[in-house]
Amino acid sequence: MENEEMGFEEKIAHAKEILEKLMDPEITLAQSVKYYKEGLKELQEATKLLENAKLQFEEYNQKEGS
Repeated sequence: MENEEMGFEEKIAHAKEILEKLMDPEITLAQSVKYYKEGLKELQEATKLLENAKLQFEEYNQKEGS
């Protein structure tokens, strides 16, 4: 599955997997930075998906309330 096509739940699950990798005491500093950036990107994209869903929900409620 392409990263852009992942849904909210998948992005959160992927971020959790990355967090588990970051907890590994054997990873290098370079790997830590890579995982951190990747996890941050996943969380930012998940936040955008959540905000878009919220906007769609609010728009729907406004139309239904009219």
